[in-house]
Amino acid sequence: MTEPKHYTEQECHKKFAIDTFNLTWQLLDKTDRTEEDDERMVHAAHASRFHWGEVGTAIHKERGEWQISRVYSVLNRSQQALHHARRCLAICQQHSIADCDIAFAHEAMARAYAIAEDSAQCEMHIQLARKAGQQIEEEEDRNLFLSELEAIPGYE
Repeated sequence: MTEPKHYTEQECHKKFAIDTFNLTWQLLDKTDRTEEDDERMVHAAHASRFHWGEVGTAIHKERGEWQISRVYSVLNRSQQALHHARRCLAICQQHSIADCDIAFAHEAMARAYAIAEDSAQCEMHIQLARKAGQQIEEEEDRNLFLSELEAIPGYE
């Protein structure tokens, strides 16, 4: 009989961060989400960000903030979406994080402002996102980003 594996605290945080991040995406992609699924999705996104906060890098933290903002945007909760989009953008700026991450930070801001019905701020961040998106090195990443940007409500 084999001994059960014992995980370090850091290994546990990393595993839970990844698992809850992936669960959040599964719930975001679910077409027939229930109200219970929506609440589970909120909790999973926050749990992932918490665990990344314990063991992750600045990129993990800003991506966690981005994911939380996306969840709240999908749920049409503009104040929470804006709060976490701002945190995502601030982490990118504080740590000089560029490429996809800064582009998606502005996408999160634009999306949150769109559901808050602030068209001026939404348009400003769409323009900043476009500019940042042009700097994304990998073509596949750039195309994914542009498709997400074009999905913002009111995008022109």
